[in-house]
Amino acid sequence: MRSARLSPADVGHSLVVTRSALEQRAVVLGSDTGELVAGLAALSRGEAGAQLVTGVAKDRGKTVFVFPGQGSQWAGMAVELLDSAPVFAERLRACDAAVGAHVGWSVEEVLRERPGAPSLERIEVVQPVLFSVMVSLAELWRHHGVEPDAVVGHSQGEIAAACVSGALTLEDAARIVVLRPQLFADELVGRGAVASVALSRREAEEWLAPYGDRLAVAASTAPPGDRGRRSRALEELVAALTERGVRRGSFPPRSPRTPRRSTGCAAGSPSCCPSYVPARGACRCTRP
Repeated sequence: MRSARLSPADVGHSLVVTRSALEQRAVVLGSDTGELVAGLAALSRGEAGAQLVTGVAKDRGKTVFVFPGQGSQWAGMAVELLDSAPVFAERLRACDAAVGAHVGWSVEEVLRERPGAPSLERIEVVQPVLFSVMVSLAELWRHHGVEPDAVVGHSQGEIAAACVSGALTLEDAARIVVLRPQLFADELVGRGAVASVALSRREAEEWLAPYGDRLAVAASTAPPGDRGRRSRALEELVAALTERGVRRGSFPPRSPRTPRRSTGCAAGSPSCCPSYVPARGACRCTRP
């Protein structure tokens, strides 16, 4: 620490990622090297101090990286990390290059909302962008010493999990995360929708019963659950639920008392089945 060639940040990073994580822990707080050295000296003498925090670590279980599906995006996301976290920025630009091999736009340009960049409201844009952000966040966490014992994901988050785990290369994962929503855009967008409402699965199925096979439960998160298929029938259901005051969110945000609708794709419902065959064909060249 007394060496002018060592920065406190470098020393702290090395202590976190290259030393054993023992039960007895101590943290020294300080605004400069002198304060940090004084805190270490006090710690070595067994003295208490305002700049010292000591304790015993508890076993809180294992670490899991959980990667979500579509809906976790927001305007301006990741821009601050791109400008302040070199590890994050390097990985995101690698993702950008891998995605860019299959599209005519840039992930970073979309995140920075540059003129001419496509909108995050398009399913074939938002999913590769979210994938890139998630994979880059995982790289940043690992750089700071947070290693997962397991990874799990939903939708494009599942592809991110496969990439982070090493089951898929970045190039193969990028190919899948681009082709999958493109198929959705070609085959499904405009032919259905999804709503999310604060009901149990049983209650949702009771509401859906009058619509027969026009609507189906797409996913249940106990509660809320998602259901979708065929926009007109869904609009009727949403209107009925709104009249009854059933809570929901929205894309983009609306009143918290109304059911949530997506952007014209009945993801997770039986209407997705026709896209499975071309999706498998598109992924045929991928080898885990």
